[in-house]
Amino acid sequence: MDHALTLYRASLRTPIGELLLVTDERARICAIDWSDYEARMLQLVARHQPGATLREAPGPAPLLRALDAYFGGELRVIDSLPVADIGTPFQRAVWGALRRIPVGSTFSYGQLAQALGRPAAVRAVGLANGQNPIGVVVPCHRVIGASGALTGYAGGLSRKRWLLTHEGVSLRPEQASLQLTAAS
Repeated sequence: MDHALTLYRASLRTPIGELLLVTDERARICAIDWSDYEARMLQLVARHQPGATLREAPGPAPLLRALDAYFGGELRVIDSLPVADIGTPFQRAVWGALRRIPVGSTFSYGQLAQALGRPAAVRAVGLANGQNPIGVVVPCHRVIGASGALTGYAGGLSRKRWLLTHEGVSLRPEQASLQLTAAS
């Protein structure tokens, strides 16, 4: 690399908290996370972009407008947002599959592994899902447990539930109790 990579950090107010956005010099998204999980986001940025310099800057206007529109109800506007080419080949395959889960739908980890043609890789898919640095846009919140449980989400299960409901997923009443069990 001829020069050190510079990344830019911006924030956006949403109905469920402040969203942090890290972009590269080409306005591609490198990371998205909630302000109360900033340490996790910075750790993932350091892992995927070692040696990068992070600077505060206004976010790219088209990305901020698209994210704002998503939270305002234009759900598909995030489908084509540009993301940085980071992660291992397997992680990129999992994250690409996440982006193909339609708005209003959910997949189990097993279904995601099947979609990748790797049915025995359920745990590996779960690990890659958990290492996704670009939440919301790479919609890891659309992955649920095989039983329908709202399993882990780096931004917290209450945000996962909000995002799924916002996207039109009909959650069964028992999923609410499963959520409370998983969160305790």
